[in-house]
Amino acid sequence: MNKAMNAFEFNIMSFAFYVRDIFVQPEKVLDEVEINQGDKILDYGCGTGSYSFTAAKIVGDRGMVYALDIVPLAVKKIDTLILKRKISNIKTICSGCVTGLKNNLIDAVLFFDTFHMCDNKESILREFYRVLKTDGALYFSDHHMKEEKIISEITQSGLFSLSSKDRKLYAFKKNK
Repeated sequence: MNKAMNAFEFNIMSFAFYVRDIFVQPEKVLDEVEINQGDKILDYGCGTGSYSFTAAKIVGDRGMVYALDIVPLAVKKIDTLILKRKISNIKTICSGCVTGLKNNLIDAVLFFDTFHMCDNKESILREFYRVLKTDGALYFSDHHMKEEKIISEITQSGLFSLSSKDRKLYAFKKNK
């Protein structure tokens, strides 16, 4: 994925996400994800933070959302909103793969509409495996990919198995 994005391109992307969120409301998408108060969530490829801010409300003050994106402008925008809204349970990470998080820390990874753009898919899946708790889950959606390709690309490494599919959201469990 290319991290070089100028301000104009970022503003176009931000507007597209704003429109998307009107039709595909983050609250409704996250209703399909098992997130509880106190959970630790990784929103990988967080963009402008639609899912991060929604997840932060769900996990509450005892939980934490790690909003990761490779695009520095996205991380800067989220940091600005965190300060403006006085939110204490979102931390941003600017990275293309390595999260810097501890092993077995994360309850759920949100990986939405990003996988098709990733160059280092296997490394990313290994990072998810490393940071997810034993009973953690990888929640995946990518409308640019067909179901067969999604399932095969996530499971072929042997790190994850499909545990459920609900509408267009796939849940993968961590293999032991």
